[in-house]
Amino acid sequence: MWKDLQDHQKATQGRRIESMLTPDRAADFSVQLGDMLFDYSKTNIDAKARDMLIGLLDATGVAAKREAMFSGQKINETEGRAVLHTALRNLDGAPVIVEGVNVIPDVRATLDRMAAFADQVRQGRFRGQGGPITDVVNIGIGGSDLGPAMAVRALAPYHDGPRTHFVSNVDPADIAQVLRGCDPATTLVIVASKTFTTIETMTNARTAKAWMGQAVADPAVQFAALSTDLDKTGAFGIDPARVFGFEDWVGGRYSMWGPIGLSLMIAIGPDAFRAFLRGAQSMDDHFRAADWHENMPALLALVGIWHNQVCGYATRAVLPYDQRLGRLPAYLQQLEMESNGKRVSMDGADLTCESGPVVWGEPGTNGQHAFYQLIHQGTRIVPCEFMVAARGHEEDLHHQHQLLIANCLAQSEALMKGRSLDEARAIMARKGLTGAELDRQARHRVFPGNRPSTTLLYPQLTPEILGQIVALYEHRVFVEGAILGINSYDQWGVELGKELATALQPVIEGKTDAAGKDGSTAGLVDFLRRNGA
Repeated sequence: MWKDLQDHQKATQGRRIESMLTPDRAADFSVQLGDMLFDYSKTNIDAKARDMLIGLLDATGVAAKREAMFSGQKINETEGRAVLHTALRNLDGAPVIVEGVNVIPDVRATLDRMAAFADQVRQGRFRGQGGPITDVVNIGIGGSDLGPAMAVRALAPYHDGPRTHFVSNVDPADIAQVLRGCDPATTLVIVASKTFTTIETMTNARTAKAWMGQAVADPAVQFAALSTDLDKTGAFGIDPARVFGFEDWVGGRYSMWGPIGLSLMIAIGPDAFRAFLRGAQSMDDHFRAADWHENMPALLALVGIWHNQVCGYATRAVLPYDQRLGRLPAYLQQLEMESNGKRVSMDGADLTCESGPVVWGEPGTNGQHAFYQLIHQGTRIVPCEFMVAARGHEEDLHHQHQLLIANCLAQSEALMKGRSLDEARAIMARKGLTGAELDRQARHRVFPGNRPSTTLLYPQLTPEILGQIVALYEHRVFVEGAILGINSYDQWGVELGKELATALQPVIEGKTDAAGKDGSTAGLVDFLRRNGA
C-alpha cells in the first residue's frame, strides 16, 4: 500500500494543483460538520490517492483501534493504560467501562465539583485573605499549561472571571513576572501536577507559597491542586475540598477537558466551559460515526500522512488567522510531536517510514511579514494549514476582519498559483526595465507555486467551536499514530533529560564536581560556575 502511494505521488508530483480545480473539486474535496468546513482541495491529492489513503485506514485497522480507545481498552500498551480523555467530555452520560467500572459517574461528579468551586470564586464566595479573588495563577507545565493557557487566550471575549495567568517555566523570570502584577492577598494559585512531584511545577509552587506567605497568615488557604495524590497535597497544606483529581487514563496533553481546565472554567464560567466540552463531544460523535470519505479528523490525518510520509515534507505550518489563537500552534506542537515523535512501533521494532512532522506556526497576518518568505519562495515545501472565522467578536471592526479573511484566502491561493517567470518579466517590463536587468529582477519575483494547503472555516471562535477544533486535531493525531502503528500516548523521550538534569543540579550548585561528565558538559559547567551560576 505504501509503495503504491509513493509510486502514484511520483507519477503526479509535477501536476499543478490549480489544474485539478474543476468546479466540482472544492465540494468533493471538502467536508462539513455543522458550521465548520474543512477544505483540502488545494492539495495534490486526487480521487485515486484518496482511495488509497483510505485503504490505509482499513489495512491498519483504524476503525477497530478507534472503538478500542472510546470503549476504554488499554491502548497505551507501554504504560498499560486506557486513553479516555473523550470520557471527560461525555456530557450525555453514556457508560464507559474501565476494568469493569463505569467511569462516567465519577467524571460528572468531578465536573460538578469544579463548577461549584468556579462559581464560588467568580461570585466572591471563595475569597482571599484580603478580599474577593482578583487573579488566578495556574502553575503547571506541558499539558498542564499549554492547553488551558491556549484556551483562556482563545476565549478572551467570554472571560468574565478574575484575571488569569500561567506559569510553566522553571526559569525564575516566568513566575517573578507573573506574581509582580498580582496581590498576594487576593490571588488564587492552582497547582497542576497529577503526581504533585513535577520538579518545575513544585519549584514554582513553593516560590508562590513563599511569596504569598509574606502577606497573608496562611497561604495554603489560597491554593488549589489538580492532582491525584491527596497525601502530598495535604502535606502542602491544601484542603481536600480544593483538590481535583483525574485518573491515569487521562494523558497530560489531553487533559484540559477535566480538572486541568479549572483555570479556564473560572475564567469563562461553567456554562461556557460545558459548551467547550459539547463542541469536543460533537467532534467525537462525528469521528465515530462518519464514513471515512466524510470524516473530518480522518481526512485531516490522511492529508498529513500524504504530505509527510508519502511526499516527504518534513514540516507542517499551522496558520490561524485569529490573534486569539496565537498559542494554538504551540499547543499543537506538543499534541503532535510528543504523541507521534516516535522511532519504534508498538512491538518495539524500528519504524520503516518517517514518524510525525515538525509542527510550527504563528497567527496571520504577522507571519506574512516573517516566515512566509520561505514558504512561498524557499527550496523546501511546507504544507500549510490555514484557519479563519467568518466574523470576529469586534463587530464595529468587521471591515478589518474582512481584510484579515482576504489575506488568509489570498495566501492559500498564492501558494497554489505562484507566479511564472513570464509573468514576472511582464511586471518588470511595465516598470521600464529591459535586457539583462529585467531578467535578473524578474527571477527574484518568481513564485514556484504548486504548494499545498488546507483551510478550516467556521462562523466565529466560540467555546463550542474551539472544542471542535481541539478535538479535531486530537483525533487527527490518533489516526496518524494508528496508521503508523505507534503508541501516541506515551512520551518516554522526555525522561532522559529529566534524569540527567537531576544529576547535574548538585554539580551546578557546586556540591559535587563534574567528574565523569563529558568534556563539553564539564567545560560548560566550569564556565557557568565562574560566571555566577
